[in-house]
Amino acid sequence: MAYRVAISGSYGGLNLGDEAILESILRELRSSLDLDVIVFSRNAKDTAQRHHVRAIPSRAMNKDELFKELGKLDLFILGGGGILFDGMVEEILRDVNWARELGIPVMIYAVGVGPLNSPEAKQLLVQTLNKVDIITVRDGEAKRLLNGLGVNHEIEVTADPALLLKPQPFTKEMLDKEGIDPDTRLVGFSVREPGPAAPDLNIDHYHAILANAADFMVERFDAQILFVPMETGVNRDPQHSHAVISKMANAQRASVLKREYSSTQIMGLVGHMEFVVAMRLHMLIFAALQKVPFVPLPYASKVSGLIAELDMPLPSLAQLNIGQLCAYLDRSWDNRKALARKLEDKTPALQEKAKKTNRILCDFLASLTAKEK
Repeated sequence: MAYRVAISGSYGGLNLGDEAILESILRELRSSLDLDVIVFSRNAKDTAQRHHVRAIPSRAMNKDELFKELGKLDLFILGGGGILFDGMVEEILRDVNWARELGIPVMIYAVGVGPLNSPEAKQLLVQTLNKVDIITVRDGEAKRLLNGLGVNHEIEVTADPALLLKPQPFTKEMLDKEGIDPDTRLVGFSVREPGPAAPDLNIDHYHAILANAADFMVERFDAQILFVPMETGVNRDPQHSHAVISKMANAQRASVLKREYSSTQIMGLVGHMEFVVAMRLHMLIFAALQKVPFVPLPYASKVSGLIAELDMPLPSLAQLNIGQLCAYLDRSWDNRKALARKLEDKTPALQEKAKKTNRILCDFLASLTAKEK
């Protein structure tokens, strides 16, 4: 009989990084086992259409409705992604605790952790995770944070599931529709909004720095700048991208990607770029997978965790001034071939770690007896 599993995380929210994670988890699972999968989603219609999977609007459902769905499961999966942070913990762990209340096994799948400052969120996190069956996290910093908080469950460090995705071609016709000359020197930029996942982000500071950095790359390297929104919605990446461009002296040499694309199509687009400057974690992951050299602008430990695994230099966004960043970009550009070789050398080991999460899940499922359907 097929196992019945549910996957819950930050899905259906139009964040291409989260959708890349879900696409990879589903692909790995479907290639390994006979499964009946349901996704707990913020936007069930989008998730069903995007991933060809049954999805339910779990946040809009009451306890009785959720219990009916949870009671059918052989396994409840929480993850992946950076979903355990202040303001999100209570919401994201609700279904974990309800699954445990029903005796449903729970696996935490390659999650990131933090920022966490609320004592109540920390206490809830520790109490909940100490009751689950398996915990995997996507970086060593997440494990250190959970251990420091008092999670005494065994924690396995793996890697972000999106590292296992393959790009789809971003065709010349698609480039033409975006007004991108395939023969131009294209540099990708990625920004993000402030919020609970980035509480210390100073908008005025980083908008000014990125505008000057983009101008520098236009003037110094004759580059065309393309801002790639990874999350849409009110006051999200597109608005912040346009705000940065409005501060540029060479605004005519910059644009924002206009149409909607899948995560793997965006990865294909990154393959046309000569260089990337990014805040968003999954823009950096896409660049790494395409062996495109990049400069990260870390706003959270999840970004610094990836850079540490790749053994690359790490500037501090909060401490950078405009002159320092331009000097850093200049050096990185000159070293871009060496950076690309490093990505080629280091990325495969991270991909092997990412594969490990699915193997852990499959081994655990194999130890269970599927319920009568």
